Amino acid sequence: MEAGIVGLPNVGKSTLFNALTAAGALAANYPFATIEPNVGVVPIPDPRLEIIRQHIESQKIVPAMLRLVDIAGIVRGASKGEGLGNKFLSHIREVDAIVQVVRCFEKAPGGEEITHVEGTVDPIRDIETIETELILADLETVASALPKAERAAKSKDPEAIARVEVLAALQPVLNQGKPARTVEFNKPELQKAVKSLGLISAKRILYIANVDENDLHGTGPLARKVREHAAKVGAEVVPVCAKIESELSELSPEDKLEMLQSLGLEEPALNAVARAAYKLLHLQSYYTAGPKEIRAWTVPVGCKAPQAAGVIHSDFERGFIRVEVYSVDDLVKHKNEKAIKDAGKLRIEGKDYTMQDGDVCHFLFNV
Repeated sequence: MEAGIVGLPNVGKSTLFNALTAAGALAANYPFATIEPNVGVVPIPDPRLEIIRQHIESQKIVPAMLRLVDIAGIVRGASKGEGLGNKFLSHIREVDAIVQVVRCFEKAPGGEEITHVEGTVDPIRDIETIETELILADLETVASALPKAERAAKSKDPEAIARVEVLAALQPVLNQGKPARTVEFNKPELQKAVKSLGLISAKRILYIANVDENDLHGTGPLARKVREHAAKVGAEVVPVCAKIESELSELSPEDKLEMLQSLGLEEPALNAVARAAYKLLHLQSYYTAGPKEIRAWTVPVGCKAPQAAGVIHSDFERGFIRVEVYSVDDLVKHKNEKAIKDAGKLRIEGKDYTMQDGDVCHFLFNV
């Protein structure tokens, strides 16, 4: 799972990235500090892994991972070459979701003035600025691709015909200033065509409201505006104080817990961001467990067993026979796999089995 972190300059984007990935010194406070995308891979907190290890001895735990790409700061006019222009486009087209950091504080902690690139703090204007640049970039992509697709469709190629249908449907919507994600395509061939275009505004969005130390739960007027906007467009919101997260990232587990408790927080922001990203992308986790490792694997909600097996290795999917499966709750109740089997809770499932969140699996395959 990969998410691209975007935002206007000086909204706390790179500070948050560094905190989440413990990437070291914070970026300097000036626009375009991140010229090439920084990439960090962070573990997704999952208490069920430790629960499994309490009942199954194993050498190590391997959590699911979230890959974060810190995209260069986007400014008004980026799609026309302002700032870094289209430098961000190739990086952001490849991610599964967009995480937009939105400034929801007037002054930095301690009262330091941090100049906003637009002169004033207005989270909705900032959201609209980024969205407009992504839509304009997509509009350019569609306008360029449509004539080529129309020529290819003359050969009656089904993929080209689907591509033309998708492009023709998207172009007027983008022209109206609406993102590609607002257009629904129900046919599989059209969904495939949309995905092949790599449109940025088709990706789901998670807003991170970067709040100050006096509004850690994001209940202040600026953060409320972001919540109201997200509710309208079907996006997720997580309030985060990037400064506090950067301080937490440098502490030992014991000191981190003490600081969280003193602030009235239950967990670091990464936990909330990971959960929100999972929910946004309709993802879930299943587990494999043995003496060498206990590992979490990420699959889409509704995924069938062979495709879930393929996440481990393509051979598992190609030669899938069946899966032996039980839940983490079964393990907690019965204490070990033998007791689960004796209780009749170890299920044998075939190719049509739909994976459930929290499944523990043994795949049988033959190639």
